[in-house]
Amino acid sequence: MAKTFDAVILSNEEVAEKIFRLTVDTPELAEISHAGQFVQVKISDDFTLRRPLGIASTANGKVKIFYRAVGRGTEILSTRRTGERLNILGALGNGYSDFGGKILLVGGGMGMAPLLCAAEKFSADVLIGGRTKEEVTFWQDEFRPHVEKFFITTDDGSYAKKGFVIDLLPEVFAAENYSAILTCGPEIMMRGVAKFAAEKNIPCEVSFEKRMACGLGACLSCSIDTVDGRKKVCKDGPIFDARKVFDYEPDNQNA
Repeated sequence: MAKTFDAVILSNEEVAEKIFRLTVDTPELAEISHAGQFVQVKISDDFTLRRPLGIASTANGKVKIFYRAVGRGTEILSTRRTGERLNILGALGNGYSDFGGKILLVGGGMGMAPLLCAAEKFSADVLIGGRTKEEVTFWQDEFRPHVEKFFITTDDGSYAKKGFVIDLLPEVFAAENYSAILTCGPEIMMRGVAKFAAEKNIPCEVSFEKRMACGLGACLSCSIDTVDGRKKVCKDGPIFDARKVFDYEPDNQNA
């Protein structure tokens, strides 16, 4: 069951343009959290609603969170300083499954955050996608201690392979047998990754990012359609079996 924590801020640093890495000292939250879960952060008394943020690390009793300062709430969060306290509700949602063996983590943008937590827990390689060099190099540094191999793409070709992660997937799979794919990022990217996994007949779990009000399953603002009916991302997810949420016809000839 989710609890509230009065967490001390250890650092709150800008690691790329408008992207911040927040680290808080919360040993109990770190202990109960699973890769793929999220927290709800109270910004201030001026905001009725908390902000949902994915858990990126639970190492050494500290919880690490990445966020992009895109609105008034996250802009205010970016001004919070070391030593201040944050009220955090967590851990919320479900987590990624442990498929055993070597898994492939595939993500783009801020979707890399829950995958970083998965990299701490599982044996994994990672495929990182971003628009520019600046958007991927700090993720490379974060993942470096936890994965065996890196694969990187940039939309503009400013670093590593030019293109999208889905373009590189066939090459990555040609060199390694993975037990599963875990993915998080833009929905169009996850859909492509899920289709590839289905054609390879391997498990794939996706992490949905939806606007959430309560984060506890009461308001229904984050509901999505699945093959099993309407589900709430905050309560039933955010992790789903890709076959349950994406409607497509796999090309079995490429399996």
